[in-house]
Amino acid sequence: MEVIRSSLGRALNIVSAMGIADILDILIVAYIIYRAIWFVRRTNSYNLAKGIILIFVALFLSYVFDLRMIYFLLSHAVEIGLLALVVLFQPELRRLLERMGRSFSATRASSTPELETAIAETVEACRDMSASKTGALIIFQRSVSLSGIMATGTVVNADVSAELLKNMFFNKAPLHDGAAVIRDARLAAAGCVLPLTAQTNLSKELGMRHRAGIGLSEQSDAVVIIVSEETGSISVALDGALKRHLNAQRLDQILHQELVVQEAAQSGWKKFTENVKSILKVKEP
Repeated sequence: MEVIRSSLGRALNIVSAMGIADILDILIVAYIIYRAIWFVRRTNSYNLAKGIILIFVALFLSYVFDLRMIYFLLSHAVEIGLLALVVLFQPELRRLLERMGRSFSATRASSTPELETAIAETVEACRDMSASKTGALIIFQRSVSLSGIMATGTVVNADVSAELLKNMFFNKAPLHDGAAVIRDARLAAAGCVLPLTAQTNLSKELGMRHRAGIGLSEQSDAVVIIVSEETGSISVALDGALKRHLNAQRLDQILHQELVVQEAAQSGWKKFTENVKSILKVKEP
């Protein structure tokens, strides 16, 4: 009991001595650990993570029991292994750094009549294609250029209209199998080929359109709309995640939320400080 009291007393002393900087430090470290776990889950690296943990456990035990040869071999293996991990996860690390960089830049545009029309016409087209179970894949480009993706399709350069989108994805149309790209509130290209996601833990209900939409959202900040040919369900892919079973109203809300900002875009630092304040519940004076 004395040991427990002593431990609790030390813990209370540490907590009482903590300041705002200490709390912020803990939150940042917790966030880094969370992102590391998220990274392992997203890259399907459970077994690899287990192997790395076992190596570190063996390294610790070899140090404790003074197994010098094993410790020497494992310590050098860890040094080489860190470099190997960077090479092995180079695509994922690159996407992570790109996403971090995009978080500190504005990705939304001010509301314009053209953009509002493009959103409204797209929502109407998706609603009708959902009812008729017409498969569709529609992309709204944001800050990351999709010129390479558009080069795989056919240039359209037309105003966005519901009738044009529905005719484009009609199952007898020559461009219905590819994706349509909307850039600067105009239908820029159609019949475009998208990269497939490398995720293997997706639902078996998701077909090639969904996997292609998720794949593009992993490599860019585009907003990807998918209409299922089998079920008519509407989905939106963002940052490698899929929002499924949306109705027209919810789709309209997501597009406005992701594409349109009514006020001046906030800087990344201002967003960061506001998030920290909300976490710490610090009120403005």
